[in-house]
Amino acid sequence: SRKRFKALRTVVAWRGRAEWDQVMVGLYCGESRLQQEALDRVSAWKSRYGPKMPLAVDSTAELIRCKVLDSSGRLKSHELILSYGLALVRFVNLITERKQKVVSIPLRQLAREVDIPIWVVDLRHELTHGKLPPLALCRKGCDVVLDWLRKTYWSRQLGNNLCEENEDEDEDEEQEGVEENAELDNDAWT
Repeated sequence: SRKRFKALRTVVAWRGRAEWDQVMVGLYCGESRLQQEALDRVSAWKSRYGPKMPLAVDSTAELIRCKVLDSSGRLKSHELILSYGLALVRFVNLITERKQKVVSIPLRQLAREVDIPIWVVDLRHELTHGKLPPLALCRKGCDVVLDWLRKTYWSRQLGNNLCEENEDEDEDEEQEGVEENAELDNDAWT
């Protein structure tokens, strides 16, 4: 039984549940200094985990990085549009890419399937193929996508944490750096 339990574990980049929760709170707190600390932690995770990093974590970090840069006042409007634009384009592409089949499915249809507002897909289209949209629209798109990520991915993880009961209290120390919850990996959030 114990060997079987260990075989079901997934190794992750974060030290444990407390670090995961701390980063989630830091990313969404709205205070630039704490957000930057959370972004630094995500960068460390990415260096450890590489391409296995959950897409939701990566996308959230990219969008929060844009907000931190925006609040710093260091970038011009045009630079901010490009920064937000890249993060939004990557988000839509990564989300929909996982749902694509052998036959190409329109992005608007894929977005509907995962409950992303169609106007975000249209914004992605403008950023990719058209005239750059106003900064206010990019900011709004970022906020909507961050809210979607919070509801679809981050809150679900927190909810699972609150509902989980540890069956064997003696194994708590052994689980540092190892996460049982497979929903924290790449495949769980699409």
